[in-house]
Amino acid sequence: MSLPRQTTVQYGDIVMIVGKDHKVFLRTVRQRDVIQTHYGQVDFDKMVGMPYGEQFRTHLGNPLYILAPNLEDVLIFLNRGTQIIYPKDLGYIILKLGLFQGAQVIESGTGSGALTSMLALMVGDEGKVYSYERRAGHLQQAKQNLERLGLDHRVNFIQRDIEQGFDQSGVHALFLDVPNPTDYLDQAWAALRGGGFFGALVPTANQLIELLYALQHGPWFFIQAEELIMRPWKTVPARARPDDNMYGHTGFLIFARAVSRETHYIVTETDDPEIRPPIE
Repeated sequence: MSLPRQTTVQYGDIVMIVGKDHKVFLRTVRQRDVIQTHYGQVDFDKMVGMPYGEQFRTHLGNPLYILAPNLEDVLIFLNRGTQIIYPKDLGYIILKLGLFQGAQVIESGTGSGALTSMLALMVGDEGKVYSYERRAGHLQQAKQNLERLGLDHRVNFIQRDIEQGFDQSGVHALFLDVPNPTDYLDQAWAALRGGGFFGALVPTANQLIELLYALQHGPWFFIQAEELIMRPWKTVPARARPDDNMYGHTGFLIFARAVSRETHYIVTETDDPEIRPPIE
């Protein structure tokens, strides 16, 4: 089972079937599999070999588009026992962690595996994701979700309380999605290479302030705190305007770079903000 990489539907593909009312059905194409929808019956054997983007007709003659889903589409439908990190935050996290093909990255707080999937997609077959989770049930569910995406071979799942530290050292990046990331900064610093990328997600302002204080008094530099607000628009040309609903606060994102304990200095309120020169 995996995201489609070819132009026609094949057994094992995860496909997105969408009707005119934009009702989405996300399914894995299996032999002799049939699903019932309000449009009628969908027979997957008859779908195999059809080009993506074409219309498939149910046994009642109603048309449904067959589309190849992207990772965001799949993440929305993940089997989850925990709240996933929202897609609007996931892409930005990947950007800020500076990931590339072949990178080694640690995450803690596997949850349902949404961020794990993004990390695994970015590091490629040459890289590795080390995912720490203390709850066995969540770890098993994340494994199943990564298997469904065909990305599980890029991930080492480790069941452990990270208070004991990480097995790896010299990794490129590390991200914490745990209740009290401030408690694990020493363990994170020990696992990162010099100048390595650190990131964390916290939901409340008091957690943000606590983490910022700890980072500023430790071997960390280039500390940043942000939140992302996303406002979709209605896509009907005759009445294009912001949607009534928007994606507001989902969490604070904090990023920093690991530096030498001997050379770090504490940033104070009197320090001038850093001015970034243009790249020449």
